[in-house]
Amino acid sequence: MGLREVPRYTSLPVKSTLEALEGNKVKLSIEVDEAEFDRNLDAAFRKIAQEVRLPGFRPGKAPRRVLEARIGIDAARGQAIQDAIPEYLSKAVREHDLDIIATPDVQLLNNNEPADAENADPVAFVYPVLFEATCEIRPEVSVPGYAGLRVELTSPTMTDEEIDEAVETERRRFGSLVDVDRAAATGDNVVIDLEGLRDGEPVPGLNVDEWTYEVGRGWVAPGFDGHLAGAKKGDVLKFSAVPNGTEEEADFVVTVQRVQTLELPELTDEWVAENISEADTISAWRSSLVERYTEMRVNQMRRTVVDRLTDELAKLVEIEVPESMVAGDLQARVQNTIQQFQQQGIALDQWLSATGQDTESFIAGMKEQSEKAVKVDLALRAVAVAQGIEVTDADIEAEYEAIGVRVNEKTAKVRKAYEQNDAVADLVAQMRKSHALEWLLHNVSFVDQNGTVLDTDTVLGEHDHDHDHDHEEDAE
Repeated sequence: MGLREVPRYTSLPVKSTLEALEGNKVKLSIEVDEAEFDRNLDAAFRKIAQEVRLPGFRPGKAPRRVLEARIGIDAARGQAIQDAIPEYLSKAVREHDLDIIATPDVQLLNNNEPADAENADPVAFVYPVLFEATCEIRPEVSVPGYAGLRVELTSPTMTDEEIDEAVETERRRFGSLVDVDRAAATGDNVVIDLEGLRDGEPVPGLNVDEWTYEVGRGWVAPGFDGHLAGAKKGDVLKFSAVPNGTEEEADFVVTVQRVQTLELPELTDEWVAENISEADTISAWRSSLVERYTEMRVNQMRRTVVDRLTDELAKLVEIEVPESMVAGDLQARVQNTIQQFQQQGIALDQWLSATGQDTESFIAGMKEQSEKAVKVDLALRAVAVAQGIEVTDADIEAEYEAIGVRVNEKTAKVRKAYEQNDAVADLVAQMRKSHALEWLLHNVSFVDQNGTVLDTDTVLGEHDHDHDHDHEEDAE
């Protein structure tokens, strides 16, 4: 932010001073002289002219002197102050290079009332216009040790045991369920008639006939599978349990129709040649499975690398993050989630009920994500400063072009939108953070769960450099 302790004056007719306060707050004092504020009065009268109907004048065409004589200056004065303060405050924020993170607390000092109200001219106006704004600014942090981070990832390399398990999983696809005349055990399948009641009424989703269920899956309710283990064909089980995703107990009646086990084919080269398209032998099949599963694991590892890296980076931020930043991120996060639900035709209350959450726990979970997001924001900015990462005009122009491609707009229109909405600084900040993240990805150490260092090129592959491409939202 580059906070200046010495008052800095902008060019007249508007001047501003900056004072550092405790914590991450500053106070801006702004003065607007008569000539400058008269421009705001003119604009206010033009706005009022659109709404006031005067004989002999078309809407919006009544001159200021006529309006002033008819309605007085007070209405325009209030409108001018209302419109001018945000304008001059915004200019002062830019002049002093402030990175504010919450709506400033603005106080009009002289309220433009004459000191001697009883004897003053009714149209007198106190100049300069004075107001103060207490601003909360983004704190600057340091993250010592960021270059030495060790980020743990799940290794894509398969052990012999995992390869055997993969073979077994694939063999199960070719297995056949056969009836057995014995008690059910974990891993067996049972064909059941399931009835779930609450206060004598059927519970949605818990009433089905001839349902094939694998004992041990835990899909229905805590303790449900325990009742099935040891049950035989013809048994009728009656018990109560709390169905998954709900909070109220239900009464279950389970009739066991059959107990079945999964018989697997004998694993031979001949069977592989007949049933597996990509291999003719057991050895070749194992090799193809290793290749396929390893590729899946590598892709999964690459999808998680940024999240794991930022988890470790956030731990380096030791300050108490500003609540205003957390609240702002949380509000956007909740609104985005609700919007996604609405687009999918899902009611939030129904989703909460199905997942066993209430509104408070839902918000609490999202707040944890927001707190991490704020820490990562501060940390990436700190890394950008420490590494001397800068964004050039050419970089910004290239980003405008890239955004234009994504939103199907011309580069010039994108540039104009950012400039008109005073969002260029935000874009530059996002770009610096993206570059800082890219630097970290190529300079930290990646290790597996055993502490073995992983090859960075393997971890990143053809890594997507567009880590933070929500920039177009800044211009909306």
